[in-house]
Amino acid sequence: MTATRALTAPSTAAAEPALRVAPLELFLDLVFVFTITQLTGSLVHHLTAGGLAQVVVMLAVIWWMYDAFIWLTNAMPPRTHGRRGLLMLAMAGFLVISLAVPHAFEGSGVAFGWAYLLVVAVHTGMFAASGVVLASVLRMGGLNLVGTVLVVTGGYLTGFAQLVLWAAAFALQFAIPRLVDLPQFQLRSDHFVERHGLIVIIAFGESVIAIGVGAGTADLTAPLVAVALLSLTVCVGLWWAYFGHDDDARAEHHMAALPADRRNRLAVSVYNLGHYGLLLGVLLFAAGVKSAVAHPDAPIGLAQASALAGGVALFLVVNTAVRRTFALTPNLPRLLAAAALVATVRLGTAVSALAEVAAVAGVLGAAFGHEAYRRPVGRR
Repeated sequence: MTATRALTAPSTAAAEPALRVAPLELFLDLVFVFTITQLTGSLVHHLTAGGLAQVVVMLAVIWWMYDAFIWLTNAMPPRTHGRRGLLMLAMAGFLVISLAVPHAFEGSGVAFGWAYLLVVAVHTGMFAASGVVLASVLRMGGLNLVGTVLVVTGGYLTGFAQLVLWAAAFALQFAIPRLVDLPQFQLRSDHFVERHGLIVIIAFGESVIAIGVGAGTADLTAPLVAVALLSLTVCVGLWWAYFGHDDDARAEHHMAALPADRRNRLAVSVYNLGHYGLLLGVLLFAAGVKSAVAHPDAPIGLAQASALAGGVALFLVVNTAVRRTFALTPNLPRLLAAAALVATVRLGTAVSALAEVAAVAGVLGAAFGHEAYRRPVGRR
């Protein structure tokens, strides 16, 4: 994808020592935590169709390049001071991008765009030194630059015109993997799967933060404690959806057994595009949770209630698609749960936020309880 890469052949990968996530990569993730927080805050304050569209495109262009650096560190781990310094430079770029998020469509899109250019330049330059065929790197970098021009130009505009250009950059992401020579980029499944799992954990962490932000300095009443604990239960349910039955390890083994070309294309579809959907689902849920915790015993607006339940439903649908790609089962209970979550919106708007969160937690508990009964943990 953006950070196009190919995995070594299974036999080669098997002969190499395991490639684990480096501490500096975890340090870089701290900036992504801030990015998720900023996007969630933006969505909370602009929970309209227009506000959602803005968050959708911002998350898309940011995640495209952030995921590109996962490909990069997979190909050339940050083991030298030079590589570490360049990654820290990219970290600075991502920090400026995150700072620009709240007002990206109201003037700070210029800073967003130029910081994005810095990130793309660092990524392309480092990949050029990774040993991948230079022509393939330049083609990837050139296509990323086209998207960056759209982002930078859009930053000087406002409103619908800016949204159109940034959406065009988003659309370009679907074409880039088909225009670059994916097999030329090396990818190790052990590091790659672990790295994306950690990103998902970070996104869950934003949901937990949303509970605290929503509660603020309010008194710890019984409804507030109940909705906070139930929201945490929903987070646990999302964690189970992704990691239950050792799905991450099974996905890693599945990818490692594939030829390089198929492995790379699967990495693009599942870990870039697919995980974009997972992150968006968590963002929506976190935005809804903030309102729910702030007013636990009162009805909440339709937008907030829809974000809360819809985010969880989106996560389950995308998660099911990912599991089907890796031939993981069962999946039907998750799809049924996603459909059932639509009915919980009415509870939030007519009864209370607490009622909706309780219902969402109940739906997840029923779905995963059924899975555990039919297929106990440890059974493959």
